[in-house]
Amino acid sequence: MPAAQDHINPANPMGADLIGGGVTMRFWAPAAERVHVAFGGIDGYRPDPADELVKDPATGHWTGFFPGIGPGTKYRFLVHGPGGTSFKRDPRAYELELYGYPDCDALVVDHDAYPWHDADFRTPELADLIVYQFHVGVFHAIDGDGNDRRPKRVAKLLDAVQRVPYLADLGVNAVQPLPVVEFQGAWSLGYNGTDLFSPEMDYCVAPEDLPPYLELLNALLSARGAEPLAEAELAGQVNQLKAFVDICHLYGIAVLIDVVYNHAGGGLDPQSIDYIDLPAEPGPDNNAYFTRDGWAGGRVFDYAGPEVRRYLIDNARMFLEHYHADGLRFDEVSVIDAKGGWFFCQELTAELRRHKPSAVQIAEYWGEQRRLAVQRPPEGMGFDIGYSDGIRDAVRSTLAEAARGAGATVHIGRIGAGLRQASEHGWRSYHCLENHDLVLDADDHREPRIARLADAADPRSWYARSRARAATGVLLTAPGVPMLFMGEEFLEDKLWSDSPDRADRLIWWDGAQGADRHMADFLRFTRDLIHLRRRHPALRADPITVWQPADRVLAWQRWVPGAGRDVVVVLSLSESTFYDGSLRVGLPLPGRWHEVFNSDAYDNFPNPWVSGNGGAVEASGPGLHGFAQSAGLTVPANGILVLTRDPA
Repeated sequence: MPAAQDHINPANPMGADLIGGGVTMRFWAPAAERVHVAFGGIDGYRPDPADELVKDPATGHWTGFFPGIGPGTKYRFLVHGPGGTSFKRDPRAYELELYGYPDCDALVVDHDAYPWHDADFRTPELADLIVYQFHVGVFHAIDGDGNDRRPKRVAKLLDAVQRVPYLADLGVNAVQPLPVVEFQGAWSLGYNGTDLFSPEMDYCVAPEDLPPYLELLNALLSARGAEPLAEAELAGQVNQLKAFVDICHLYGIAVLIDVVYNHAGGGLDPQSIDYIDLPAEPGPDNNAYFTRDGWAGGRVFDYAGPEVRRYLIDNARMFLEHYHADGLRFDEVSVIDAKGGWFFCQELTAELRRHKPSAVQIAEYWGEQRRLAVQRPPEGMGFDIGYSDGIRDAVRSTLAEAARGAGATVHIGRIGAGLRQASEHGWRSYHCLENHDLVLDADDHREPRIARLADAADPRSWYARSRARAATGVLLTAPGVPMLFMGEEFLEDKLWSDSPDRADRLIWWDGAQGADRHMADFLRFTRDLIHLRRRHPALRADPITVWQPADRVLAWQRWVPGAGRDVVVVLSLSESTFYDGSLRVGLPLPGRWHEVFNSDAYDNFPNPWVSGNGGAVEASGPGLHGFAQSAGLTVPANGILVLTRDPA
């Protein structure tokens, strides 16, 4: 007799779901002839009629209810298809057996078992986001003795979570780790996911290694007045990913999960989602989840298939619901669109918005009409925020010109054009100067980090430091949502690698903590500028006016519509200081303007020879640059000033 159908109804979720003292199973394999569930391991397994699922011919779903099955139980599907019989991992498995991947079982998971502490956390408003991107596998932590953990092993989520207080102090309010779902191999960028519902096991800690991590995590919880975790509550990949999100929330940091829906794999092994129902002659047109197209070494999803769309949308919802994620970053939406997924994107964004209106939806979309990513359907795809390369390309190309020296032609107006473009879409634009692709040590990427772009000969020189401060100042005072890449905040100049064996490419945390004076000063600069952005709402608003007071000098005004709160930013890439108020700049309002930020103060902080304006200037001079008044400013070489009407 096949499996019971108790508790089976159309509302049952796919995969394994705990209910009624047992578990329901729902598995999609439309062309399969029979499907069994092997519980407790597959060694010596013989198909038993009681383990056989029942097929619904209308949907291709195989279902059954199994009493007495509880959390932690191992299971695997045995699929009998036209092309043979093979074990298959559950494509909806929330967790995989820690050892032996890819020949491993799925585990039944109780998502109610983790004791969340984040009830009071609220996702920041979109316009307020300041995002930090990092890769879990090489984002190393400091142990209890103050030692930098740099063994040749993949770092863990529970290593990365120890950096959360640092990130909170930096002032970022969202993190965007590279993908955290299961992929083939011990290390990877993460964009070759194979089991999209399962956390990457190499980012997780085995039970026998948990005690020291438990102590460290409970110290983080205690510092926020939260109840400690028991060891069992931290065991397993699901709970460790939840603990990472939980602690981020306790420290005021949102978590944006990076998801890849343009393809799966490479490395799709025989027990994977690939050819899930074992067709007789596997080919490009009979793979249930995929089309004949490939991308990035993997297979492109079949966006025309309702079950495939449901699989991907449910995956997104899983992160928002079970992991309390605050949003999602969707990789290469351009590919989804090009491969027939336009309407899938509309369906995805609409359902996620209904399910969790506060969730941030970020599209990496490089189509000709970028605005379509963030326009609401039917005209657009409905994402909240779209990638923009206007500021990035403008700053990097202008910085490269400035690095040629005092006599070089510098087209600083290019930055002004990038700022105006950003203002057109406001907070819907996503900006960076560095990211995981751009500064990856790989032949098809490999652009220099900002510090080395600023001075290729010496990334710690005054030229490198001052130009990098100017570039970072543009990013953090521009319209849109800024993103920093790990190490950028403290002048890291090395390209990065996802391999833990590349010790020469790991972030030099010791430098930021004082081993390198200039890195520590730059970290202070970035931290203070982030906090300035958070204090002044004009820096997070949409409008901007840009003007060019002199060669290699640019200025821009930011304000809050209807409220004012004006801020003026002055950027100089001149290698000579404008002393004694010699640079006359038009200002939008008369009276006193307070110098609330001066990048020159951070060179050998506190810089005793800072070139500044004594804390304030008077806009009482003749009209200039389209304004009715002006002020004479002292502007440091390769510097950035921020002036406000509000002295705070």
